[in-house]
Amino acid sequence: MSNLYQLENNYKSVFDMLCDEDADEQMIEDTLESIEGEIEDKADSYAKIIKELESKRDARKLEAIRLTESSKVFDNRINSLKQNLYKTLKEIGKPKFTTNLFSFTIAKNGGKQPLKIDGEVPEEYTKTKIENDNEKIRQALENGEELSFAHLEERGETLRIK
Repeated sequence: MSNLYQLENNYKSVFDMLCDEDADEQMIEDTLESIEGEIEDKADSYAKIIKELESKRDARKLEAIRLTESSKVFDNRINSLKQNLYKTLKEIGKPKFTTNLFSFTIAKNGGKQPLKIDGEVPEEYTKTKIENDNEKIRQALENGEELSFAHLEERGETLRIK
């Protein structure tokens, strides 16, 4: 049977392995099984390790939340800078140019053209009584039909920096 000092060292080694994200699960399990001691001592040591890991996990979750919030500040600043540059390029009428470092292009957004519903949608353009069949409405407008209740809007623009 191991003495208390050896048990503490053994469990510290296991704890270090558990904190190492690259450690092999089977190796950790084998190490835990090889430690000698009374079940009560093992249970206490397991509980200590579990509590410590829970504490580390919770700290990382809080840090992740903090970093996510911090990244939102950068997102807002990036969007503001892009909007300012976009607005300036539109005002001076320079939608495309290249510098030594970057190329700048104001281009139409890809994907489907935005659809705006202007009024009551006839039943033939609805999937259910509650939901409009936007695909059918879009297809009709794209085919040149005049619909009093809907129209296709202009595509938005975005600034691309490569």
